[in-house]
Amino acid sequence: MVKPFEKTILVGYRYIHFNAVIINCWITTSSETGLYDNRGFTREEKFQLITGHWAIISFFIALCIVLWLLRTDIRDRHLDTKRSTVPATIGWIFIGFFLAFFSQSIAGMIEMYVLGIKPGSENTARLMDIARTTPWFLIVISIIGPILEEIVFRKILFGTLYKKFNFFIAAIISSLVFAAIHFDFTHLLVYTAMGLVFAFLYVKTKRIIVPIAAHVAMNTLVAVAQVLVSNEQIQEMIKEAEKMQGFIGGFLV
Repeated sequence: MVKPFEKTILVGYRYIHFNAVIINCWITTSSETGLYDNRGFTREEKFQLITGHWAIISFFIALCIVLWLLRTDIRDRHLDTKRSTVPATIGWIFIGFFLAFFSQSIAGMIEMYVLGIKPGSENTARLMDIARTTPWFLIVISIIGPILEEIVFRKILFGTLYKKFNFFIAAIISSLVFAAIHFDFTHLLVYTAMGLVFAFLYVKTKRIIVPIAAHVAMNTLVAVAQVLVSNEQIQEMIKEAEKMQGFIGGFLV
């Protein structure tokens, strides 16, 4: 009999494999049928459009599937008497947003001054390029993506591990997987730090909506800011951030 944890990993692996096959077919079909031809797009822009459109479709389907699989948990959620009250939940959402932002900043400073890693994420830059070409892709980055990630990595993966191990082991393992799935290994520490915060919020409130809302708020802020701000302005802001972190870091060393 397949255990729940093993079933989760199996379903996740099959979905990733299925998604890779379908997106390859989507790109091939789009290229052969000329779906994005004769519209003045460069080759790179066409690839971004194809990626963006398929991401919107696949993430929406994945969200529907996950919510359907969790329909019993969603229906019985009110039976958990240890859940935070509504006012406390709202408060923890705001606190969680600032905790995640603070942890990201501290992790970024450690990467810069201890590990010698330059600020700026290639993964985020690629996603923003797709979003500028396909604005609807912002829904995936800001809303659908964070919802799926919190359900998979916090509710399912962390929740399963937390039943067998203590908080730190479960949180670190799930956070490392959360970091690795972003394929941005240079900034593994930043993603891990945020994963730890989201795991803490889930345990503290017993409500998955809290890390979801904090994650959505953070991603939305970053996505909207980067779409509205030009690349030149972003580079200037990074330089200013380096100066500020250098000033703060001087007190920490």
